[in-house]
Amino acid sequence: MTPTILDLTQADDSRDVVHRAVQALAEGNLIGVPTGSNYCLAAAAHAPAAIEQACAVVTAEAAEPPLSIAVKSADEAADWAPGLEPMARRLARRCWPGPLALLIRGDHPDGLLRQLPVEVQPRLLTAGQLRFRAPDHALLRDCLRLFAGPVVLAEPGDPAAPPATLADLLTACGPSGVPPLAIDAGPLPQAGLLSTVAIEAGRCRLLRGGALDEAALARLSRLVVLFVCTGNTCRSPMAEVIFRDLVARRLGCEPAAIEDRGVTVASAGLSAWGGSPASEQAVKVVAQQGINLAGHASQPLTERLIRQADVIWTMTAAHRAAILAQFPDFADRVWMLSPGRRDVLDPIGGSQEIYRRCAAQIREHLESRIDTLGLASG
Repeated sequence: MTPTILDLTQADDSRDVVHRAVQALAEGNLIGVPTGSNYCLAAAAHAPAAIEQACAVVTAEAAEPPLSIAVKSADEAADWAPGLEPMARRLARRCWPGPLALLIRGDHPDGLLRQLPVEVQPRLLTAGQLRFRAPDHALLRDCLRLFAGPVVLAEPGDPAAPPATLADLLTACGPSGVPPLAIDAGPLPQAGLLSTVAIEAGRCRLLRGGALDEAALARLSRLVVLFVCTGNTCRSPMAEVIFRDLVARRLGCEPAAIEDRGVTVASAGLSAWGGSPASEQAVKVVAQQGINLAGHASQPLTERLIRQADVIWTMTAAHRAAILAQFPDFADRVWMLSPGRRDVLDPIGGSQEIYRRCAAQIREHLESRIDTLGLASG
């Protein structure tokens, strides 16, 4: 079969190419498409014939599904795998769209898999796991946005040398597996191996490296907790170090070692100047609890810090409102530290006793909150 090739690099309007691709998917055809890291095959998940054609040219890894489900976000992956683990959400948020495939438990009875044709389901579910990708190429992302249904991806060829050009893809498909339509976006500037990560029982395991190595995976999968106040010299620094101490006790390690155990803790201020030390009274109060705050340096709250954080606890309702006014989509991550929504009042300028009461209030709230994070004991 000789495919129809649409040259995206020469198209007057890329939307025309997108519409042709979406139409081909709707008609149940297999198409060749670029991602940011490789060329692959795409098919509608409700098209059994196209699914079988794709599977015929793929060499599946042992105990892994031969096909990947293409998604736009972690929220969409959760529709397939209800109860998506927090670690999977963290990796998806930080790495998608991008060259990361996630293997996630996917045999939940309420997942979208049960809505697919019965002959398709075994092609997506292997050993109870689904494989997800969020493609990092504008054309495929536009197709996913416009196509009214799930799309799956197949990756023919040598897994150690995935197709970097359309010609590579067509060669890997062989005469019987060539798709009727293919999109040529030219050589991919970031072509390379996908990183494949399995997520199960709160742990992640790197099956095959690529853009991610073990060190990067450990960093990207950490739980990041951020405390926010106004100047980042009193309340949020005390919350940061008290919480670090509580986490260390929970995990059975020294406070300096919690990052190695998968937790990062930080603090910032809405109106902070960078590099200011913690207030003298705050240092003394936490020192009475055996906690060192002497090396603290304040930092302003930035968009980068907000986007990296999994949980943001603010000292007051006003702090939370100020963050959400700028980042309204983060309402599910920004909370007042107090479970009862009581402000932790600023002790600055107050007596040592006022600071002591503030630290005690912070500790009480943290002890109420820590169990919500699912940290493993010991």
